[in-house]
Amino acid sequence: MHQDDPKTLVSTDWLAAHLKDPDLRIFDASWHMPASGRDGAAEFEQRHIPGARFFDIDEISDSRSALPHTVPPVEKFMSRMRALGVGDGHQVVVYDSHGLFSAARVWWLFRLMGKTDIAVLDGGLPKWLADGHPVDDLPPVIRDRHMTVSRQANLIKDVTQVAAASKLGDYEILDARAAERFRGDVPEPRPGLRAGHIPNARNIPFGTLLNDDGTMKSPDDLRAVIETAGTDLSKPVITSCGSGVTAAIINLALERIGHRHHALYDGSWTEWGMYDDLNVATGEV
Repeated sequence: MHQDDPKTLVSTDWLAAHLKDPDLRIFDASWHMPASGRDGAAEFEQRHIPGARFFDIDEISDSRSALPHTVPPVEKFMSRMRALGVGDGHQVVVYDSHGLFSAARVWWLFRLMGKTDIAVLDGGLPKWLADGHPVDDLPPVIRDRHMTVSRQANLIKDVTQVAAASKLGDYEILDARAAERFRGDVPEPRPGLRAGHIPNARNIPFGTLLNDDGTMKSPDDLRAVIETAGTDLSKPVITSCGSGVTAAIINLALERIGHRHHALYDGSWTEWGMYDDLNVATGEV
């Protein structure tokens, strides 16, 4: 049986049962790699879960950063949430059109901002549709709501902190990219980046945490995947990926198994792979 938890992960049946709750807010956070040719906002306008609002991961970010979709300033996050009608006292559910891909990034971002009443929709829009639930193309009715934010600095790491963790070994560094990218066997999809991984990192491709239908594996199975990768769960964890999106799937999995000490490297490989003065490892761990 699915273990619904409004602070981590909820099923399509849970969302369907709560769809008309007055304090529920739903986000479509679909994001696609630039080379995919897909437009998450345009697809949202064509169909979405009733009442959903679109969370633009690229726009709700730090526009001053040269890196893609890094964490926005607190003031910008609050402003955008108010404009989307999301505030204190709301239960948020976030989904994406892949199944479970970019939604976890928004879940992590809310937690970074001190908001814990947020869950990812397990299996996302594909599971919602497969289970026969409705969609529409209507814009949501939005009313401004006040939001207070308390940034949780322990949930994010910068390049200097990750470099220290790589050297000292006091954190486990878990990389969500595909195995061939982690090993450095193939070029990175973003031009100009070196191939390989952060020294002493371990590879947990995010797809290994999911079932065939795009839902997340059970907590017992998640723990097995994470431990099979050689992870010492007595240590705190830093997650990484290509640009800080799918890394959050590992954070969500860690939260599901009760491992509370985890953070995300926001720059991820887009930053690390850019600088020649940062060491790069290749091959298996």
